[in-house]
Parts: sequence; C-alpha cells; structure tokens
Amino acid sequence: MSDALKVLLICTLLAAGCTPQGHSPRPLYTQLGGQAGIDRIVDGLLWEIAEDAEIRALFADTDIQRFRNKLAEQLCAVSDGPCVYTGDSMRETHRHLAVTSAQFNRLVDDLIRVMEQERIAVGAQNALLQRLAAMHGDIVAE
Repeated sequence: MSDALKVLLICTLLAAGCTPQGHSPRPLYTQLGGQAGIDRIVDGLLWEIAEDAEIRALFADTDIQRFRNKLAEQLCAVSDGPCVYTGDSMRETHRHLAVTSAQFNRLVDDLIRVMEQERIAVGAQNALLQRLAAMHGDIVAE
C-alpha cells in the first residue's frame, strides 16, 4: 500500500470516528436559540429597521406589534420550530409596497447584523437565510 493511500485511509478512519453515529444535527430552531432566541432576533431587527432610513418607510403604516408577533411566528415555523405561521401570504402582505431588490437586500443585511450580534453560528444564519430567500419572488416587486 502506498504512503498516500495509507494517509488517505487513516484520515478517513479518523474523520469517521469523530462523527457521532446516528446523531443528527441540531434543528435550526434550536440553533437560533429556540423561541427566546427568535424573539431576540425579531426585536433586534425591529431596532435595525427603525434606524435604517432606506427601508423604514416600508413599515410606516404597519401595526408593529402584529408585525413583531407574525415575524416571530414565521421565523419559528420556517426554522422547524413548534409554531404554525398564521399571517397573510408574503405576496398579499407586500403587493402594494413596491419593495425593490435593494430594499430586500438591505433588510437581509440588517437581519445578518442582528444574528451576528446574537452570536448565531454562520451555518445557522445561512440556513435561515436560504429558507427566507425562497420568499423573494413574493416580496420584491421588480
């Protein structure tokens, strides 16, 4: 057996030994900190929106308490938590707002900033963002 093949075999065995058998990764909901973590993310995002002149106007006629509750519910449901989203569809909610891609991206940047402040792991951030990205076509008017 060649030295390169021996090294490859040893590395494979070591990597397999470090992976717990039958252990699945933690659910995204758990990685986000459960309901308390999601509530902190939503509250942080509300502060970011209030400070962000580029997107703040989109929320001028919004019932902020309802928005907060429905966003928390939606993030919980999207992250495989125990919630069921009971709000309006994203298409219905955003159809009169003429949200641009730039505004959508700005909100994503704000969300990332909040998740970083909450010390959410990058993998969990990416998983959540990937799930939320599926809503882009229902939110952006362009």
